[in-house]
Amino acid sequence: MTGVECLIEDVRWQETGLERLAARAAEATLAHLGLDPAAWEIVVLGCDDARIAALNEDFRDKAAPTNVLSWPSEERGADADGAVPDLPEAGLDPELGDIAIAFETCAKEARAAGKPMQDHVTHLIVHGILHLLGYDHVRDKDATLMERTEVEILGKLGLPDPY
Repeated sequence: MTGVECLIEDVRWQETGLERLAARAAEATLAHLGLDPAAWEIVVLGCDDARIAALNEDFRDKAAPTNVLSWPSEERGADADGAVPDLPEAGLDPELGDIAIAFETCAKEARAAGKPMQDHVTHLIVHGILHLLGYDHVRDKDATLMERTEVEILGKLGLPDPY
């Protein structure tokens, strides 16, 4: 079992099953990358748009809500565009980092895409965990690698390609 701790600030997340979705996404993501899910810790904050907008402004200078934010415990990104990030080694610090996910934005995006909320949330948690592990989508080849990795993980979970 993966060490995922969910902090629920918005009760609507309880109805969505955020704890179960986050644990499932974390287990699939870590296992896909060859990491033992039981060896790592992740905190997921289930919040609303107002809270994530404040976090987005505080940490990214963007005064608007977003779907998901992540704070890795350390920088793991690859130097070369498109290279696989350096994954953490077991036995050292087990904390990978923190993720925040906003209910209203996620619900609006799921409705607009015509997909179940649980599928969209699972995708966003996978996305956030990949950020914790050094994956990014700023550079083109990094974005291609990250999207391909997300699609592979979601496919193993029986979810369609979100792109």
